[in-house]
Amino acid sequence: RTGTGTAASGLVAPQPRWTQAYAILAIPRLGLRVPVAEGVSKAGVLNKGYVGHYPGTVQPGRVGNFALAGHRNTHGEPFRHIDRLRRGDRIQVETKAAVYTYVVDRTLPRTLPGDGGTVRRIPRSTVKPSYGYTDPGYYLTLTTCTPEYTSKYRLVVWGKLGSMRPR
Repeated sequence: RTGTGTAASGLVAPQPRWTQAYAILAIPRLGLRVPVAEGVSKAGVLNKGYVGHYPGTVQPGRVGNFALAGHRNTHGEPFRHIDRLRRGDRIQVETKAAVYTYVVDRTLPRTLPGDGGTVRRIPRSTVKPSYGYTDPGYYLTLTTCTPEYTSKYRLVVWGKLGSMRPR
């Protein structure tokens, strides 16, 4: 890994086009395999059943925060059960260049929808500052609505890059 913001492997993939599926998110504990698309718009990405990559966050394997959003109910419900993830669970992101394995580290059970700190380069809740990180790293953030069947709050699951395997 490097501290320069380049890919951990030295491989740099081009920036995906908006609403284009360009990776697969796999969460073995949940039996989930879902496409990842660029952007988090409802019409262009989330309502198509994709998991969306937050604009302005890094791509997988880079220093910073690879942040994703997904519906918990409706439209394929890719993040329906992310509340079941526990510390140590593995999450894989498969791209054309590599397979990145992140390890679940922390969960923020409930925060406000506008808590943008959760998807910053160093993710840390601005609503509940005891949740998150203080040092640069290789992070993964998963966000969805909570409680189920509402969009009142957000549930956040964080992980750290554990390994990278070139394809």
